[in-house]
Amino acid sequence: MHTDSITLPHNARILVVKLAGIGDLLLSTPALRALRETYPQARIDLLLTPESAGLLKGWDAIDNIIVLDKYLFDYLPQMLTHPQHLLRLRAFWKTLRSVQYDAVLLFHHLTLPFGRLKHQLLMRATGAKWRVGLDNGHGWFLNVRVKDNGFGALHEAEYSMAIARAVGAQITDKRLILPLSDDERAQARTLVYGDSLPSEAIHPIIAMHPGSGGYSTARRWAPERFAQLADTLSRTCGGQILLVGGPEEAELHQQIMGLLTSAMPVRSLAGKGSVRVAAAVFELVDLFVGNDAGPMHLAAAAGAPIVAIFGLSNHQAWGPYTGDVPGRHAAVVRLDLPCMPCFYRDHDLGTPEGCATRDCLALLGVDPVATACRRLLRETGAINSSA
Repeated sequence: MHTDSITLPHNARILVVKLAGIGDLLLSTPALRALRETYPQARIDLLLTPESAGLLKGWDAIDNIIVLDKYLFDYLPQMLTHPQHLLRLRAFWKTLRSVQYDAVLLFHHLTLPFGRLKHQLLMRATGAKWRVGLDNGHGWFLNVRVKDNGFGALHEAEYSMAIARAVGAQITDKRLILPLSDDERAQARTLVYGDSLPSEAIHPIIAMHPGSGGYSTARRWAPERFAQLADTLSRTCGGQILLVGGPEEAELHQQIMGLLTSAMPVRSLAGKGSVRVAAAVFELVDLFVGNDAGPMHLAAAAGAPIVAIFGLSNHQAWGPYTGDVPGRHAAVVRLDLPCMPCFYRDHDLGTPEGCATRDCLALLGVDPVATACRRLLRETGAINSSA
């Protein structure tokens, strides 16, 4: 038997499963906040990957963060030849079972066959009475099912909130949240302003992210286009550029700086500071412009105005999420080709590396992106309305 919704005991033990990167985890924060507000006396634990485990550290909405290397599941032949992996999983299962969770909430789509098997094993291992998640026709092991109409039918943040509603959570605030410390904000001020006073900074300060993370590098707009965008904004808006990203993107930043023809001040912050310090940097900038990737969601959580460049990926599922909050500004710039999106389309994974020509990004020129940047800078008062 299954149902569409339940109400949990006030002191319920809840496990939320989100084995994903930092961007996807941030999109879950409105749902997590709603669970805490609805069940203030509940125990709410969060199961994460090592990559994103530190992102929400210190947030009082979560009681315990549990870390699981999801790739342990992905190499079953290695498990047979490396018994230590099996022992690690056995200890993990035992720990989960000992909590006696009332409900386990799966904040994932059931897209691939092996993923469905993995999530089913994980949910059953908890021993929880209620197994709650999205059902795309393969959720037979769930007993509280939320209709999954495919990627982009709802934004991913909205899908997570729909799962929270299915256990009685009331949604009162849709903003993304990232708890930052005073020290992280101090580090960000040093990166942005150096030894100068904030009042002496050159504005507008534009954070630019030309990378995309390793999972799908096909999401990247060409580096020469980012250089041309910086030159265009230099002529029409002035200001300075902060190239942001991880240490693995330092070479990409150098390539872009080598292509510039204007005198616009440009600095690379590649690998400088933690992910949370990067979010604190985005609190200080006048604009963020970049590809579909984790930093875009960090910027959304920080409240920065955002221009997001989308090609093969699904902007309706993963576009910058403002939660309909007044004063938040975001724009998606993309072409409208019949093949778009080819990555996370309907109920399918699609093609993370796109097609051979990637026309969706190759044909996207600088002008529409620059126009969106100028519009947001005017709307937020960062530049003169005549610029």
